This record gives sequence, C-alpha cells and structure tokens, in this order.
Amino acid sequence: MLHAFWVTILYEPLLNVLIGIYNTVGAPNLGVAVIWLTVIIRLLLLPLSFIEEKNREKYNDIARKWEELEKDIPSDLILRRELLRKYLKEKRVSPWARGASLGFQLLVLVLLYQVFIGGFQAPETFPLYSFVDRPEVIITSFFGLFDIAEHNAIAALAVAVFLFITIVLEQRERKGIITRSHLYYRIFFPVFTFVALFLLPSVKSVFIFTSMLFTQVLHMIRFVISHLQKQEKAIKKAAEPKTILTPEGDPWQALRK
Repeated sequence: MLHAFWVTILYEPLLNVLIGIYNTVGAPNLGVAVIWLTVIIRLLLLPLSFIEEKNREKYNDIARKWEELEKDIPSDLILRRELLRKYLKEKRVSPWARGASLGFQLLVLVLLYQVFIGGFQAPETFPLYSFVDRPEVIITSFFGLFDIAEHNAIAALAVAVFLFITIVLEQRERKGIITRSHLYYRIFFPVFTFVALFLLPSVKSVFIFTSMLFTQVLHMIRFVISHLQKQEKAIKKAAEPKTILTPEGDPWQALRK
C-alpha cells in the first residue's frame, strides 16, 4: 500500500508535471523545466514562506532582545534565559512553517532523485497521463554547461558559495548572539552541502539554487516593503502638529528662549 501511494500519489504526478513543463515552457530543456517546477512549488508554498518571513523579523527582534539582556543582566544567565522564554511567548514564533516548507521541498528532491535515477534514455516507458504528450527525446544538457542527470562540481560549488553568502548575511543580522558554533556552521555546512551535491545528479543543485534564489527575492521584497513602511511612518510623524509646552505665566516665554 505504501509503495502504491508513493508511486501513484507522489512519483507519477511529479513526473507528469515535469514532462508537461518540458513540453511547453521548458525550451525544451529539462534543466529549464526543473527551474519552472521549482518556481511553481515555491509559489504554492507562498503562505508558508510569508509566515517564515514574519518569523525572520521576529528572530531578529529576539536577537536584539538577547543583546539587550546581556548588557542589562551580564552575570545571571538563568534569569536572561527565563526572560527570553517569556519574550518568545509574546512574539509567538511559528517554527512549523519553515519545517513544513523545507520538508515538502525535501520530498520533491527525493522524488526528483527517483525520476533521474531511472534515466531518460527511454521516454516511451514513462507512466504518463493520457493528456501529457510523450516526448521523443529528453535533453538533459543545461545549455551545454553540464548534464543535470550527472554530478557536476561547478553546479555544486555554485550552491555552496550561494549558501555561504546567505549564512553570512543572516548572521550579520544577528551579530549580537553569534557564537563559535555559528562560525563553524558558516564554514562546515556549505562544505558538507558541496560534497553531498557533488555525489548526486546536478539536478539537485539546480533545484536547490533556484529555491534559494526565490527565497532571497522574497527577502528583498520584504526589505523594500519594510523600508517603505518606515518612511511612511516617518512622514506621518513629521506631519503631526507639535505641541509647545510652556511654563506657567507668560505663554510666549518659551518662544523667546
């Protein structure tokens, strides 16, 4: 039953969507089709992505709060942690959104691995739906740069470098609570990612790189919206009439000063 669920509900629909994209907007190029598939999946996960973006802002506030607690209560670690727990309850951070989004993308990665491990030498064997045209040949060359059905060091390195830059930027936002373990994570996680992706078909690198790029676009949109909101608040505050407090007696005494 589990095998039937995996094949009928997960594997075959993903394969048909991928081939359908390949037949239409995929160039035809399977690498381009994977990029389109990744964008479609991230669009479907937008509600979770929005929650994740809100959590990102909350985590930045939490980092600043922890920095303030370290300055105000430098000698009592237990009290600092207790106050931070209360602050976390007030912020109502929802880590499940990020977990659900990453879990779904991981599932797609596993399914893509199964699709590619079967090979694309015989499209006539694909379990396609009646409304999906069967391609005569599948082009796995990504614009002549590399074959996404094979492992590739350059594709894996691109993801690792992008990941390293992303981690550095995120840690800069939380500079108040950066520890040695954060620095180890900054170095070793991209290295581990490079090794893992190098051993797998480079379609994984294409999928992950596209998903990471999509996330950064969301970050930039969030940054622009936040900046515009701050500007709007500043303009409204500047337009508010100012109240002049004067001492008792002569009402013009404050102006003469």
